[in-house]
Amino acid sequence: MSATLKRIPWWRDRRVLPWIVQAVVGLVLLLVITLLVGNLVRNLTAAGLLLSWRWLSQPASFDVAESLIPFDASMPYWRALLVGLVNSLRVILVGLAGATLLGTAMGMASFSGNGLLRRLARVYVEVIRNIPLLLQLLFWYFVVFLALPNGTAAFQLPGIVLSKSGLYLAWFAQGFSWQGPELVNGVWRAPLRLSVEFTALLTGLITYTGAFVAEVVRGGIASVPKGQWEAATSLGLHWSASMRSVVLPQALRVIVPGLNSQYISLAKNSSLAVAVGYVDLYSVSETTLNQTGRALEVFLLLLGSYLIIDLLISAVMNGVNQLVQIRER
Repeated sequence: MSATLKRIPWWRDRRVLPWIVQAVVGLVLLLVITLLVGNLVRNLTAAGLLLSWRWLSQPASFDVAESLIPFDASMPYWRALLVGLVNSLRVILVGLAGATLLGTAMGMASFSGNGLLRRLARVYVEVIRNIPLLLQLLFWYFVVFLALPNGTAAFQLPGIVLSKSGLYLAWFAQGFSWQGPELVNGVWRAPLRLSVEFTALLTGLITYTGAFVAEVVRGGIASVPKGQWEAATSLGLHWSASMRSVVLPQALRVIVPGLNSQYISLAKNSSLAVAVGYVDLYSVSETTLNQTGRALEVFLLLLGSYLIIDLLISAVMNGVNQLVQIRER
């Protein structure tokens, strides 16, 4: 063996080459980003639209058809965007709850001993999953809800009235007294009213996402060993009790990771609200963009809002996933 080892040239050293390649790629990306940002700044400067947020305090000069918080046209743009954000969160939160309940029920029905119920659950999943969501939203809005009658001909159930003007629900009125829908001069009134746009959007999102949730739940239940079913049956537990007390708790560790992606998809799909006329964050942002011409700032706010919502959903679901995992003793 030679007393002195010959040093490997750096261009042949496998320990050095990966770092060199990464540095070159990083410099190229930095150069491309610099060129793009520089070009953007020059164009905005030439158009007199250099990045600014002062317009947020200017009066919006437009009304919002549906708002959970006080708003009028004299209020600033930031307030209008906040109204849109609240409306989007309203759809997302209620949609998540509804899709979870519907999807869980349909996923459990896939293992029912009732053949008809099992087949109906299968048909629901296969039909809904293979029809674009936009078409389903348009169907619910134009074909179903806008075709409903008004007045005394509206669809009525105890505490519920569904008409062309919206969904009317019984709720607590002033003095915490329970009050149902009532017809006043040919117009339905109730303590709690959901607009037809909100109802159509919510129905479409719940129905569509529920089909995907059903498949996630079905896969999670199928992952539970058959011996667990047999053990529950040997204890004299009914099918529903076996599912609730034995199977579902074990299936959650498989179900929860799949639900994460479906919940995020529902949040992103809620931006299709503009198709049925519901005033959400995207709709308000579009109106703001048309009036101010601040495309960059509006889209930064819009993209950032949906990014934060999706990251929050992911963080919550990751926490739930940690809770349901089986821990080794």
